[in-house]
Formats: sequence, structure tokens, C-alpha cells
Amino acid sequence: MSKNNKNSGGKLRKELGLFSGVSLVAGMTIGSGIYYLGSYVLERTNMSMGMALICWLVGGLVSILGGLCFAELGAEMPVTGGLTTYLSKAYHPMLGFINGFAGFLLICSGSIAALAIAAVTQFAEIFNFSDLTVKLLAIAIIVIFTALNLRGVKFGAAFQNFSMVVRVIPLALVIIVGIFFGTQTPDLSPSTAFQGEKASIVDAIKLISFATFASLWAYEGWTNLNTVAGEMKKPRRDIPLAIIISMGAITLIYTLFNLAIYRIIPAEEVNSMIAGGNLYLGTEAVGRILGSVGKWVVLVGMFIGIIGTVNGDCLVFPRTYYAMAKGGYFFKSMGEVNDKGVPANATLASSAMAIILVCFNSLQSLTDWLITVSALINLLAIIAVLVFRFRFPDMERPYKVWGGVPVIILTVICFLVLLVNNFVEDPVTSLKGLIIIAICIPMYFVFRKMNGGKEYDTDLIDN
Repeated sequence: MSKNNKNSGGKLRKELGLFSGVSLVAGMTIGSGIYYLGSYVLERTNMSMGMALICWLVGGLVSILGGLCFAELGAEMPVTGGLTTYLSKAYHPMLGFINGFAGFLLICSGSIAALAIAAVTQFAEIFNFSDLTVKLLAIAIIVIFTALNLRGVKFGAAFQNFSMVVRVIPLALVIIVGIFFGTQTPDLSPSTAFQGEKASIVDAIKLISFATFASLWAYEGWTNLNTVAGEMKKPRRDIPLAIIISMGAITLIYTLFNLAIYRIIPAEEVNSMIAGGNLYLGTEAVGRILGSVGKWVVLVGMFIGIIGTVNGDCLVFPRTYYAMAKGGYFFKSMGEVNDKGVPANATLASSAMAIILVCFNSLQSLTDWLITVSALINLLAIIAVLVFRFRFPDMERPYKVWGGVPVIILTVICFLVLLVNNFVEDPVTSLKGLIIIAICIPMYFVFRKMNGGKEYDTDLIDN
């Protein structure tokens, strides 16, 4: 009896500072995506290296703009749950619920599952792992980091700080080796994307949008700091700073990383590698210059970086389910906090769902389902900045988006163009994500009935 009271009477603790905030954003952004999504970006630009670099810069710029908008939301409402709370207040409780429940069913749980699989997959060929072995090891990774985060946010954040530093090593190694020791002179003319044909501005926008959309999964992560705003020591100051510092650095790193690869591997070999299904170009690049030792440094650094992202996901995502439960729109047990200051039941449920997805999906299928729903929800959140300014003009805003309303509108347009163009160019994959949203709608009414017919109550969420 006393144990249950202890669990339900706990409180989230403010133990995260600026460096932890930067670590969480960078740690949840720099994962497996940068190591293989460059191949997809190249394919979507018709193997044009110059256009691919432009798309990486555009993807980073769009993500920074989105991050600035999220920073305003986080600074004016530093609440645990982040995006779920914003959508509920800005539009309707149903949208907040859809974000949270879609996260539980796929977006958040799928991210944990995909990263755990990716961490093991890079070693599958070397050690001749079977598909079953890959899945079992991925499940073991999830279990380990669930246990770590159940000990308290301080422990999860400490590993995040460590992994953030380590994950930069393989990226820095590829960049240094490529820029200073690469012997190739890649053709960086963007016009090669159109294969000699004259392209209109509309054609260029469509191609850049389609290819940039492929890069967004590598940049995904800038939305997650707001989820733990209630556990930050100085959220109104540190949320904007953490997003700006981390995303600016990541954009530069990603662009230089891909340029370095082009400096090492000849264009025709890049094409043949991608055509043969070998998407991890960075590992190959370092191996060619530094041999097996350099290749293993990259592999180990990649592994630590990816599991660091798993750790960050296991720390952050359960806070959304905690917020939903506190608002009355998830199982009440998810709103309980143990004596370590951790929403333990939400953490266990999050990892259990991730393990289920590991069992029944591949890395590629998970990535396909994730990106469209995530981009759509991010778009709604950015529009919410304008909604809050209109509906709550007197709300304290210690940080406002630099450039004001024009920058917010520009960000909305950028995300809208990327999203609509991807629906046009790849409708099947895009529609997969909408299926998840359709499943969430009836579940909203189920939990509303369980809640006695009341709407989602954001005032119940700890600040």
C-alpha cells in the first residue's frame, strides 16, 4: 500500500540544464539517419551531388526555422508533454490526443524500434547475424535503456551527455578524412540533377522538395526538448538556446559529412554502391582512407551514437504519455511517478510497444511509416505559434521567433510545400501514415468516455 502511494505521489524533478538540453536535441537528432539517408537524397536528386548538398542545407534550414517556432512554444509554456499540450490548447483536445496516441502506436515507439534495429544492422553482415538475431539484440538494447531511465532522469541525461560527445567522433573522422585527404573532385553543379534538360523554377522546387523531405528524418529530434520542459532548470532561457545551438551545428555537420564522402568515393562507385543496396557510404569512405582500424572506429562510434538516441527516446517519449494520463486521456497508471521522479509505467509501456514493433517490422518499413505523420504534426505545431499569439496575446513570451510573423509564415510555407510535394510524388508511403491517424480518432472517444466525457485537461499537467 505504501509503495503504491509512493509511486503515485512522486513528482518530476528539474534536473536538466543547457548542456543537457543541447545533448538531448543533438542526441535525438544525430542517430542512424545521417549514415544512410544521404543515399536516398542522392537518388531523389538523380545522383546529383551538388543538388544533394543543397537539399541537406535546405533540410537543416527548415528544421532550424521549425525549431525556432518550437522554442517560442516551449518558452511560453514550459510544460511536460510538449507537443501534445500545445496542440490541445491551440486547436482541440482531439489533435493533442492524436499526436500522443500516434506517437505511442508508431511515431515515438517506432523511432525507438527503428534505431535499435539500425544499431545492430550495421554489424549484421560482419558477424553474419540472422534476422532473428538482429531483432533479439535490438530488443536487448531497448530493455537496457529502459532500465537505465527507470533509475531517474539524471542517469538518462548523463548517458546522453556521454553519447553526444562520442557520436560526433565518427562524423568528425569522416569529415576530416574526406575534406583533407580525399582525392576526388566531385561535380557539384546542381544542373546535373536535371540530366541535361532545361528545368523551370517549378521543376527545381519540386525536385528540391522531394529530396529534402528524405533528409528530414535525419534532422528529426528538434521537437523533443519541449517534451521535458517541465524538468528543465531554466526552460524559458535554455529551450531556445539549446535548439538554436544544436540544430545550427547539426546542419553544418551533415552537409560537410556528405561533401567529405563525395571527396573520397568516385561518383560512379557511389552510384553502384547505392544500386547494390550498400547505403552506409560514410563507413566505406573512412575504410578506404584509414583501413579496417578507421572503419571500426566509425562503426563503434555509430553504434554508441545510435544507442544514445535510443536512450534519449526512452527518456523523452514517456513524458508525453504521462501528460496524456494527467489530462485524462490515457490510462491513469501512466500518470504515476515513482520515487525516482520517473513516470515508470509510461516508460515501461513505451518500451513494450517499441519491442512489439521490432518483432513485426523492418527498418525500412518503420522509416516509411514515420516521416509523413511526423512532418504533418510538426506543421500543425508551427501554425500553433500564430494561433497562440492570436488567442492568448497577453501570455508571457520570454522568447519570440526571430523575424516575427513573416518568419513563422515562411516556415509554414516551407513545411507545407515539402509535405504536399511528397504526397504527390510518393502517395502510397504518405497514405500509410494517414492510416495511423484514422486509428487514433475513435480511440479519442474511447478515452473521453473513460474520462467521464470531459475534454483533455492541460491544467492537470505539471509545470
